[in-house]
Amino acid sequence: MTVDDSAGQLAGMTLEELREEHRHWLFDDFLPFMDRYVVDHEYGGFMCTVDRDGTRISGDKRTWYEGRGIWVYSFLFNRIDPNPAYLDIARRAVEFIMRQDPLGARLLPVRYSREGDPLDVGDPIFYGDVFVANGLQEFARTPGNEDYWDVARRIVLKCVDIYDNRPGYADIPAGPSRLPRPVGPARGRGGAPAGGGNAAAGEAQEQVVPGVERPRICGHWMVLLNCVQQMLEVRPDADLQAIARRSVDAVMEHHFNPAWDLISEYAHHDLSRIDSERGQICTGHGPETLWMILYEAVRTGDAELFERAAGHLRRSAEIFWDDVYGGMLAGLDHVDLNIWNTGQKSLWLQQEMLIGMLSVIEHTGAAWARAWYERLHAYVMDKFPLRQYGFPLWAAYADRKITFVRHYNRCEHFHHPRYLMLNLLALDRMRERRGELSRVFA
Repeated sequence: MTVDDSAGQLAGMTLEELREEHRHWLFDDFLPFMDRYVVDHEYGGFMCTVDRDGTRISGDKRTWYEGRGIWVYSFLFNRIDPNPAYLDIARRAVEFIMRQDPLGARLLPVRYSREGDPLDVGDPIFYGDVFVANGLQEFARTPGNEDYWDVARRIVLKCVDIYDNRPGYADIPAGPSRLPRPVGPARGRGGAPAGGGNAAAGEAQEQVVPGVERPRICGHWMVLLNCVQQMLEVRPDADLQAIARRSVDAVMEHHFNPAWDLISEYAHHDLSRIDSERGQICTGHGPETLWMILYEAVRTGDAELFERAAGHLRRSAEIFWDDVYGGMLAGLDHVDLNIWNTGQKSLWLQQEMLIGMLSVIEHTGAAWARAWYERLHAYVMDKFPLRQYGFPLWAAYADRKITFVRHYNRCEHFHHPRYLMLNLLALDRMRERRGELSRVFA
């Protein structure tokens, strides 16, 4: 068995042609735009609030985007192209964020002025700090910057302590439901009956939804796992290994609901299931986390975990696929009522699934993964590149039909290049093996 088909192709292209596609969009489209419009060559960091043509809307900077940008340019230098210009961009962004004291007890502010003045108080959730840690741990692989691995470790441990112990962290307050109680059968995706209601004729009654104290969140386990699994590639660490195991277990054993065969976004603090509608939400974080679990299974040599995660990814693709317009829907707002979030499609979810599918192909050659990769790749390449409308980059968010909108307010500088770089490296490995499977679990 090989990673390609009998004609030596994957998604209708040779491995070399597919690699060139990824290289082109990274080096000929994304990076020139970043260098001209987003990278702050004066103060360091990234000004992501730009329109499609690069017109700057604001010079403010966000902690999330600083950490993400540090990771992108550090990874680019370390794994793709050791161009000193990329290292300099990462270094200046590190200098910018280190002035904000990421080792302090509080979480970092959400935003800063272009010059680096905080524009608000600490973020209520830890995504920004973990993205900074993720950027710093990759920067620590660059020559002479090894000490940043320890800085990243301290930030991660701070965030886990806050996640576990801070009163009120990420509380979901009690209140009326976001979903009206339907009159008669509710209609979900495809018009299928989605559940009944007992409202008086002609009325939709509000439901009071119980609050959730300090919920566990799939997206939180996701970013923790992604950060520490990369750090563990550099050196062993008992605390970080425990976080990796705990994150995988939380997603695979607790957020995963066997009644649905899907991953829920929220759980109670003790990881028990939430009975209210909050527990009915399944977002794209579930499938996104699965490729990270696939990577973790490869890192640890756990064939059984890889097989389980691959099975969940296949199920997610089958459920999230939009049978009408194609592509992956944003997720379910309520599983049992079959209520889908159809208002928006994101590029990142399509790309995260493509990362996972290519991982399954690389290590198992599974026909189902090749079929899904080909289907989703064709959809993405048809719908998301903005060149067909005369602009660089790809659409980051759009409606269900991916309708083009002339103006936008952000350059998506993380999921998109991460997809291009990770899958470019996977394709390089496949080419080096001449299409043979990795045999990592042999």
